[in-house]
Amino acid sequence: MIYCTAEFKAKEGKEEELFSVLQALEEPTHKEVGCIQYKVMRKIENPFAPGEHYGILFNEIWESVEIFEKHCQMPYIVEFFERECLSPDGLVEKYNVNIFE
Repeated sequence: MIYCTAEFKAKEGKEEELFSVLQALEEPTHKEVGCIQYKVMRKIENPFAPGEHYGILFNEIWESVEIFEKHCQMPYIVEFFERECLSPDGLVEKYNVNIFE
């Protein structure tokens, strides 16, 4: 199995809009073959968890690297990154995607 964390920092004042856009990616992703978990979450403040973070996180589990890479090439995922992360008009200020085994 492959574990993925995808962090997103929204541009100022765009947190709710970005979270909503990311939530919309859950349903089609859950239908993908090999998706075990795909959940978007927000960081909450807690004195026992003082770590730095971009604020919004996808916690993902995939059956294999190949399936994860196929997911990354799905049209709706490519479109999200092009529109919201790479475009100067997008909702995302910063993002960070990592995979683990």
